[in-house]
Amino acid sequence: MSGSTVFLLPDPVGAVLSRLPAYPGSFLLVSALNRVLAKQLPADVRQYLLGKKLRIHVSDARLTFDFTCNGTRFEASRKQDVTDLTISANAQDFLRLAQRQEDPDTLFFNRRLSMEGDTELGLLVKNALDALELPVLDLKEWAPDKVLARFLPGRRAADVVSRMAEKP
Repeated sequence: MSGSTVFLLPDPVGAVLSRLPAYPGSFLLVSALNRVLAKQLPADVRQYLLGKKLRIHVSDARLTFDFTCNGTRFEASRKQDVTDLTISANAQDFLRLAQRQEDPDTLFFNRRLSMEGDTELGLLVKNALDALELPVLDLKEWAPDKVLARFLPGRRAADVVSRMAEKP
């Protein structure tokens, strides 16, 4: 799959996204990380991550998500001046990683994924993620009706959406 065409968000889209406040995005990211990843990380990895300042940078979207680890869970943080580790790639490559369609080593050696900062921390994170059996991101699970169903169990999402559309 590494021979596929790279899609980058158009500059105007990145310009608009770059104006969004960073903290809500960081909060959403750590919510997902805590749901999928935090409990699976070995105790020694969580201990090593304790207090580290981490950043995910989506280059074409011009978005950064800053967070730390408290030893048990990830916590969103406001934009940090200095980080211990910054992982950067474009939106498509992060999505392909999450869907397990691309290997991080391939992206790294093709200079489409970069890690800046503490090299040992970067290798620890990469090796810990490689060792885990993580679910593959299925975009169909993030359709609005599926998301609403998770927040409103027992209700049909279509009914909720139609009621919302009826209100002035």
